[in-house]
Amino acid sequence: MTLYLAAGSPTTELAADDLQRHLHAVFERLGDRQRVLALPPDFTRFNSRAGLLTCQTYEYYGERLTDVMPALGTHVPMPEWQLDRMFPGLPHELIRPHRWRDDVLTIGEVPAEFVAAATEGIWQKAWPAQLNKLVWEGGHDLILSIGQVVPHEVIGMANYNKNIFVGTGGQQGINESHFIGAAYGMERMMGRADTPLRRILNHAQDTFCGHLPLVYVLTVVGTNQAGELVTRGLFIGDDHDCFNRAAALAVEVNFEILDEEMQKVVVYLDPEEFHSTWLGNKAIYRTRMAIADRGELIVLAPAVKTFGEDPEIDRLIRKYGYRTTPEIMRFVDEQEELRNNLSAAAHLIHGSSEQRFTVTYCPGELTREEIESVGYEFGDLAEMATRYDPAALRDGWNDVDGERIYYISNPALGLWAHRHRLPGA
Repeated sequence: MTLYLAAGSPTTELAADDLQRHLHAVFERLGDRQRVLALPPDFTRFNSRAGLLTCQTYEYYGERLTDVMPALGTHVPMPEWQLDRMFPGLPHELIRPHRWRDDVLTIGEVPAEFVAAATEGIWQKAWPAQLNKLVWEGGHDLILSIGQVVPHEVIGMANYNKNIFVGTGGQQGINESHFIGAAYGMERMMGRADTPLRRILNHAQDTFCGHLPLVYVLTVVGTNQAGELVTRGLFIGDDHDCFNRAAALAVEVNFEILDEEMQKVVVYLDPEEFHSTWLGNKAIYRTRMAIADRGELIVLAPAVKTFGEDPEIDRLIRKYGYRTTPEIMRFVDEQEELRNNLSAAAHLIHGSSEQRFTVTYCPGELTREEIESVGYEFGDLAEMATRYDPAALRDGWNDVDGERIYYISNPALGLWAHRHRLPGA
């Protein structure tokens, strides 16, 4: 097991040339490879630098990069404009779709005893380790899993083997992994590298994937004082140490610990990135630990036009709504359709304020009736965007006509928490 590169710090700024130099130097160390598979994230992780790194991989390997499969998980396939924007110059004929309901194999099971111990008894079934057939049977001599380590609601810190077992995983494994995280409690996990689900995925990787030529290329991305996105770290390796080092830096870069609770927070969802509440509810996940009791979260969502990325999950969200955890757990017990779509049930838990604070959604296309039917307050986008103008606000605390608010321009880049809501506080 090898850590090929660990470069970065909270003040490091790695330019595109730096990334290329480091990446290509590792490729030199890896030696001759003739059939390479790249597994970057999809457009919802555009800011991860994974698109750039995938293109730099193509620059190095050329025709030896035989397959590029965006790790979609349950997301919809990337249209051509997203491919061109995220992977400029990469031939579209290299792109392979991940069909999470069809193109997967169960490569083994993490034993029920291990799962029960890892989850403190919350989930007591064996967990199926599932992978896309191309990953398992593609005959590649190098598999590059590329992506960003950042706080995450399902597993604590995103990426690493989550990109494999969830990003290129199957329906059952994805559903159960999301539900395990939701039932255990996202506020117990976010910003932590060692979580129940991570232990399960690590066990699956160690047990079943030792023969795969799998190398992780992990970034840490933050913002500088000018508010510009910068790459703070690049970590390349094939073991847990690679992820743990990236996660440690991501906590320093992406976890904002506040001394004052947010009474009102305004979050902007970039229209290129966020088209559904399935994605846009990062506004809720990433801020909930910083919002005061009876506070208000205002979500400016100009391109949000649906709830779920998948038609069936969209239907379930509309039917059951973002209710409290006890309500959703009861629905799971009573309703077979929700038990068969546990990732949807997990999402409903994640998107609930648990009646502790108010969520006011200001969508570009969803109606008042649709928003209120799932349990949120409706806000008029034009009115709210005039009052809280994203062009005039800066990330952090702002004064708007005598009102103190906290503004976040991209919730996908971080995690915010008040000190008294930290684990162990």
